Amino acid sequence: MSGFRDARCFPRPILAVNLALALLHVVVAFLAFFQLLRIHMRNAQLGWTRQKVFHVLIGSSNLGYVIYLALTLVAACKGWTCWSHSCGFVFMAFPKVLFFAAFLLLLSFWVDLCHQADDDDDYEGSFCDNPLLEKTSNESNLASIDSHRKCFPFWFARVGNRQKIVILVTLLVFIIVVAFAVVIWIGLGKNPIDSEVAARIYLYLSAIGMLLLGGALACYGILLCLKMSRVRAEKPSSEMWKVAGLTIVSVLCFTSSSCVELLTDIPMQYNWHLRRLNDVYSSLLLILYYFVGSSIPSALVLWVMRELPPEEAASISEESSTIAFVADSSIAIHHPQRWTTATSMQNQTSRASPI
Repeated sequence: MSGFRDARCFPRPILAVNLALALLHVVVAFLAFFQLLRIHMRNAQLGWTRQKVFHVLIGSSNLGYVIYLALTLVAACKGWTCWSHSCGFVFMAFPKVLFFAAFLLLLSFWVDLCHQADDDDDYEGSFCDNPLLEKTSNESNLASIDSHRKCFPFWFARVGNRQKIVILVTLLVFIIVVAFAVVIWIGLGKNPIDSEVAARIYLYLSAIGMLLLGGALACYGILLCLKMSRVRAEKPSSEMWKVAGLTIVSVLCFTSSSCVELLTDIPMQYNWHLRRLNDVYSSLLLILYYFVGSSIPSALVLWVMRELPPEEAASISEESSTIAFVADSSIAIHHPQRWTTATSMQNQTSRASPI
């Protein structure tokens, strides 16, 4: 503990806030992985469903923030040279990439639902009625999938088209992070490259990406709410409020965290050489960036997906109650409930679930 009394350590208010934020991320990560375990025990036979993927991304992102915040404190007090440059940058960027991927995946599902309604003039129940890796009954398709499986162990061929785009974008962002880390490392030598400028450029790009994601979620969230408002049923009404809540929280939280990235040095606290952090002011910005910008949206997604799938999914042939825009049904639906107009909804409520 004597190392933490060194003058190179962060001021005590910032140290306390970092520890509190790390503990908060521990709680969110634990809840995500614990719920993931419960979901997997309910429908392990379906493999990776959309609900499971969300929990993995949220849990991994928050666990990454825990590691980053903890190591930043230790590195500042121990004077780790590598951490104040490329190593700290990588640990800072990766959790944000996973967080970005989770909400980009949410956006892809919202786009699926909106386009399904536009193309088919109805809602085929919920776009989350099927697993993330869609099943096919055609023998030729199965043969093709088996051939792809040899090269793609995660059954990439069964993922929806927009979800494939999410995967490719996430991989591209990871490559960009590694590229910037290499540039920062090169900038430590005798050359015209400024490592701090390179890190700031990445933060500007990250902030712009989050703002664009928030804007896209706002647009499609409004579209979903408008479509759900046309359905006179209790369940669509409750789903509309969930969509509206996620939309509002996402836009506000992403905007606040992006402003911190654009206007302050808070995301670069791994580089303690900056030493331009005011105790109280920086503590408030840390709370705004990590708690408001990450923990609140993550916790809201976990709360929305808190419902567990049926325990014996394989033996059930009727519809189950699901969350219409993020969660999964763990069963196969032979006669999906269609959301068309208020009249057709009322005619069908007597024989099927309103989801």
